[in-house]
Amino acid sequence: MQTVQLGATDLNVSRIAFGCWQLSPAFWGDIPLSPWEEAVRAAADLGVNFIDTADAYGNGYAETALGEVFQRHRLRDRFVLATKFYWRIEANGERFPDTTYAYIRRACEASLKRLRTDRIDLYQIHAFDPLTRPDEVACALTELRREGKIRWVGVSNLNAEQMRMYGRHFDIACLQPPYSLLNRKIEADELPYCLSRRIGVIAYSPLFRGLLAGRYDRSTTFSDRRAELPEFTGERFGRILDALDRLRPLAAGHGLTVAQLAIRWVLTHPALTAAIVGVKQREHIEGIVAAADAPLPHDDWHRVARELDAAAR
Repeated sequence: MQTVQLGATDLNVSRIAFGCWQLSPAFWGDIPLSPWEEAVRAAADLGVNFIDTADAYGNGYAETALGEVFQRHRLRDRFVLATKFYWRIEANGERFPDTTYAYIRRACEASLKRLRTDRIDLYQIHAFDPLTRPDEVACALTELRREGKIRWVGVSNLNAEQMRMYGRHFDIACLQPPYSLLNRKIEADELPYCLSRRIGVIAYSPLFRGLLAGRYDRSTTFSDRRAELPEFTGERFGRILDALDRLRPLAAGHGLTVAQLAIRWVLTHPALTAAIVGVKQREHIEGIVAAADAPLPHDDWHRVARELDAAAR
């Protein structure tokens, strides 16, 4: 597995990152942990050295599960570990944004404990908090870096202007945005901003919550939150499936599945460092790593984009 430098940091990461959002029962329901644990081990064996989670995933559940796997199989030092903070979780289960100095310090200590580690390689602000001054955020993050508890700071789900504001107070190593063939909004501002400033970009939902994996048909229905999205129902859902079918020969010409083609399309953009792929079992990670072997030719990149742009209207 090829590794690349993450922005201007000293971190070298695989172009496929192992995502842990699937350990969020509120979004995806319960998944069996044993196959997921085997997938983490398989990822390490395949050369995937980048893993991303968040304290909000299952309100600490994902971090706890990952920490147990790290300890049980002595895997911590084989991964560049990224996690996030932002959601302050109340005892009654309610949560709200909080990036105050006191909360960041507390959130980091809690994540370190759950992950059973002494440092976080990439500590990310999960979303933008308009109620906390950026210099207060910077104070907490600077102290955590000085203490060796975090190595680099990233942001997630921020637009270019929000990054500019934070960037006046601390160095941003990485942006984590949604990006896929069905969500290209960041191409206008955020990707050029990151590319011009050597800020790494790790895209989440590159398969658009599984829709671009090529395994659904028109009879498929969804019982989770995907059922609320227009891309997963009705005529638009059918058009997207038809477009994916038309792309199968092109994918096969590159020795790829449709899912691998969708990931390779994301990774071909020059601003992209890595694509985060949600994995539930060993076969998922084994079936996606080939996507990172090479970029798509420019003409094929545009051909694929046109097919999905038309289908998603």
